[in-house]
Amino acid sequence: MSFLKRASVTALILAFPLEGCGGVLDPQGPVGVSERLILFDSLAIMLTIVIPVIVATIGFAWWFRASNARAFYWPDWAFSGTLELIVWAIPALVITFLGGIAWFGSHALDPYRALDSKVKPLEIEVVSLDWKWLFIYPNEGVASLNQLVLPVGAPAHFKLTSNGVMNSFFVPQLGSQIYTMAGMTSQLTLQADQPGTYQGLSAQFSGDGFSDMHFDVRALPTDAYAKWIADAKTSGSTLNAEGYGRLAKQSERDKPVTYGSIDPKLFDAIVNETAPPAQGPTEGSAGQDAPRAPRGGS
Repeated sequence: MSFLKRASVTALILAFPLEGCGGVLDPQGPVGVSERLILFDSLAIMLTIVIPVIVATIGFAWWFRASNARAFYWPDWAFSGTLELIVWAIPALVITFLGGIAWFGSHALDPYRALDSKVKPLEIEVVSLDWKWLFIYPNEGVASLNQLVLPVGAPAHFKLTSNGVMNSFFVPQLGSQIYTMAGMTSQLTLQADQPGTYQGLSAQFSGDGFSDMHFDVRALPTDAYAKWIADAKTSGSTLNAEGYGRLAKQSERDKPVTYGSIDPKLFDAIVNETAPPAQGPTEGSAGQDAPRAPRGGS
């Protein structure tokens, strides 16, 4: 077994205790699996330098210890072309391999690139608010707050924006964190391969309620997902401009809510900033009554 393969196996063994953490080392979709492979490949390549350097450091310290009479010195040594070649060639090879992994990986995992699948992608519009997440299903005509529901095995194509400050959408087990910004959209395609509930979160500090700005991602079998859509249509309230205006106000720890009908032009209005604006910065501590400054104020 080559040293690189042994290093890869070592990395997998060391990372095994973290598999149960529900993060990037426990992927549940093709994007997450590819990102974990890049991490392990990069680690294995870097270990080809780190491990020999550690071993050499310990070996030199032991061999040239004061009590070793067999240790020899070359006080007049000045240059070796062979050593120069080794010293520069190894880092150059490591940078080349790491650069290759970054190059091909970044193109293969481009957020705007569609996943290879025979299943039609599910369209979802995502809006980051203070401090909650709104998920709009335009083709189904429903929406949900702080809960993202996906059918297992189907790609989900996200269009993302923010109603105020910049934020970051991240589902560690599915992969590819991406930013949301006001007045523009970004895109991302993810897929869940196994049924389950995964953690979604904000990976960008956005104010007092940032620490609780997380949501559950429920990956359901196709029939269970269809039932959730049907239940949302019959039991959810209406999300129009007035309802969105209430959502735009700052709040923390909001419980999941479903909306059975939506304004089909709401997402475009948010992107074009013609929808009710974000509440903006506040004076005083979170949770206290304080005067509200206009959007963009302080």
